[in-house]
Amino acid sequence: MRSVCADFETELVEFNGERDHVHLLVHYPPKVAISKLVGSLKGVSARRLRQEYPDHIRKYLWGAHFWSPSYFAASSGGAPLSVIKEYLEQQKRPS
Repeated sequence: MRSVCADFETELVEFNGERDHVHLLVHYPPKVAISKLVGSLKGVSARRLRQEYPDHIRKYLWGAHFWSPSYFAASSGGAPLSVIKEYLEQQKRPS
């Protein structure tokens, strides 16, 4: 994930996930198209996971795809990064 972000001149600040999705906090300049960044992150990670865990991955595919075609992106609206990081860390804890 970090190398993909570096290719786009962005910074991966926080990364974690749950069984069925991931959370990424990315600092990126306005010139970066978020759809292209997300597409690249999904594509590279799916290829890597298929290479490293081919038998295990098959049960998690969406048809022939590892990731769903959708994603959610939001801006932090100037909130301190510490608050956003704390929010993301809370997301990986079971309720």
